[in-house]
Amino acid sequence: MAESKIFAGPRVRRVRNGLGLTQTAMADALSISPSYLNLIERNQRPLTVQLLLKLASVYKVDLDDLQGESNGVASELREVFADPLLAGEVPPGHELVDVAEVAPNAASGIAKLYRAYKEQAQRLSDLSDLLAREGHQTTLSAARLPIDEVREVFERRPAYFAQLDAAAEAFHAKLAPGDDLAGALRGWLQKNHGIVVRSMPVHAMPNLRRRYDRHSMRLFLSERLSQQDQLREMAMEACLLALTEEIGAELQDLALSSEEAKRIARFELARYAAHAVMMPYAAYLSAAQRARYDIDIIRGRFNVSFEQAANRLVTLTRPGAAGIPFFLMEIDNAGNRFRKSGTLGFPQARFGGLCPKLNVHAAFSQPGHVFVEQVEMPDGGAYLTLARTLEGPQAGFAERIRRTAVMVACETSHAKETVYGDVIGVRAASIAIGPSCRLCERQGCLSRAEAPLTRPLGLDEMVTGLSVFDFQ
Repeated sequence: MAESKIFAGPRVRRVRNGLGLTQTAMADALSISPSYLNLIERNQRPLTVQLLLKLASVYKVDLDDLQGESNGVASELREVFADPLLAGEVPPGHELVDVAEVAPNAASGIAKLYRAYKEQAQRLSDLSDLLAREGHQTTLSAARLPIDEVREVFERRPAYFAQLDAAAEAFHAKLAPGDDLAGALRGWLQKNHGIVVRSMPVHAMPNLRRRYDRHSMRLFLSERLSQQDQLREMAMEACLLALTEEIGAELQDLALSSEEAKRIARFELARYAAHAVMMPYAAYLSAAQRARYDIDIIRGRFNVSFEQAANRLVTLTRPGAAGIPFFLMEIDNAGNRFRKSGTLGFPQARFGGLCPKLNVHAAFSQPGHVFVEQVEMPDGGAYLTLARTLEGPQAGFAERIRRTAVMVACETSHAKETVYGDVIGVRAASIAIGPSCRLCERQGCLSRAEAPLTRPLGLDEMVTGLSVFDFQ
């Protein structure tokens, strides 16, 4: 029978050091050579079953201690080094295992320190939001990645870019697409730049949604994408070529701090321009007002997706021709947010957007269904909210569908101008929400996930409230 081999050199070394033995002394007791023991401790030779039994009998070592893996500590280290702040310092997987094996206590200390850092960063972020809500400026901030900087810039400013919208509207008129914008874009790309658009099967592009081959002058689009998403990819490519100056000017106005941030923002501006070409401002605003902002009706009019129509809806801020000031948030079912935007900037200070009672979270329970609710903040501010799930690229048989949810909202003073206002008009009370659990002081909330920063916890052993986190 073949022997089971275990590489546990660091654990053997800890046993030896704990007993105060030299390698020669331990090797003599185990009936092996010192050089062989040295190789074992360096994980260059296996610890066989015979040696395990010998160690157990001679030194009364628990076999589980020698055979046990350090997967727990190693997994914690992987989480630490997966943090974007350490992106340039990530060691190979085996190196993390070595650290966990050789110095488990130090590895646990690193993991504890990282958890404390994350908790402190979260508290600082919450405190910064609280101060901002009260009108105070703060310089508290965690280290930001370029994507964080871009998101912050786009979230805080109006989701309207005048130069891009005007140029996109003129470009659409020049294309004169009629009812076939996709055909017009294909023709323009080939005629003006020699670019041929091709749809590629999944096996040819298993991990890409698009790829532009500069040598063959071909734009490849994955067949995983819906027709509407393929149209947006073509429109983005055309805008990057036709609206280069306008995109550059808008990018310059954003005043981003790094080239990486500028690259990400350029992609976002191209996406904005693509929507503007697919749904020209004047035509879109007119259609939206006629349909009373019914997103399903609007997307049918322009042959776009629900997500594309919703994103365009929050850009209606042209001076003299503005629509309802909607704002938008997109998340996944784990609560990770992908996008926040609005005609006047996402109202983070007033609305928050992190309350678990928002219908954007409930949308995952009924994919494709539009949830409409009226919600009320602790300060009395009321909003009309509608939420719906979105499907990502087409998944294969063995793959899980990428599903997110989008919430579009506006103040209830505009509700009567929308078809959704008719629904909330016949319903009773508003849903009581808050900006986030840590900033919300509503008593007895069944959905509370965290204790508020602004109140001490209630620790009365004789009284227990409905909330998991009681507070005074």
